[in-house]
Amino acid sequence: MLERLNQALEHLESRLDQDIDMAEVARIAAVSEYHFRRLFSALAGMPLPVYVRRRRMTLAGAEVLAGERTLLDVAVRYGYGSGEAFARAFRSVHGIGPGEARRTGAVLTAQPRMSFRVVVEGSTTMRYRIVEKEPFRVLGRKARVPLVHDGTNAAATAHVESLDERAVVRMKELSGLEPEGVLSAVVHLTDSREEGAEVDYWVGVVTGPGTSAEELDALDVPAGTWAVFDNHGPYPSALQDLWRDVFTQWFPSNPYTSRPGPELLLARPVEVGAETDSQLWIPVERGGA
Repeated sequence: MLERLNQALEHLESRLDQDIDMAEVARIAAVSEYHFRRLFSALAGMPLPVYVRRRRMTLAGAEVLAGERTLLDVAVRYGYGSGEAFARAFRSVHGIGPGEARRTGAVLTAQPRMSFRVVVEGSTTMRYRIVEKEPFRVLGRKARVPLVHDGTNAAATAHVESLDERAVVRMKELSGLEPEGVLSAVVHLTDSREEGAEVDYWVGVVTGPGTSAEELDALDVPAGTWAVFDNHGPYPSALQDLWRDVFTQWFPSNPYTSRPGPELLLARPVEVGAETDSQLWIPVERGGA
């Protein structure tokens, strides 16, 4: 898969001065556009549109300093219909406008071309199984929180602590389907897995599709395939490492791609740093050849 991803990046690179068909880029990688965007974000540490903008502005910056084209010509070459839009994008990357950069010969910021390769560390063993699930419903409470890759997520912790005892008791009464028990669910609102990207964070239980409770929010999840990863280690660092490894190691070396849906985490409530057993459920589908 990594070879196909790099072929897709080569194709993308050759079209930085044209309109880029991301569906075609994903086809070269032999995955869905959804999975390509998610996988790129996890591997690169930035959303795909951010990388494309930075690469375009890197090339545009060189042309601005060279002075062989007018600023408007450079703007149009890299897909901007007006000088104002180009100047905003240019400033967002370089911290200076194109006109000032040309006049002063400013030092600009470069986004290097990206490619992916496997680094074998030999220290991680990932235990997983593939589960087919019928439609189900998550009943619980949700909050919008930022992604945190390392350490405690203060916003998520505050949401958990805000739950009243009556709601928790009601959740436990409704629990009955696998994964059984009070769990958390993360629904990504964008393709980005960058630190600080907002997600909907649920605390709830898995129930049948027709189950309801007036005092709880409901999230309906269609039937599909799930990769289930068992994990043991210090909370929350082991879970955060597992989440990262699933996208940066497991997906590139297995014939599955991610699909839309909540990512479920079943873990016993523990103190920070304590050892705990947990399960991470990731929605997947069989990938291309």
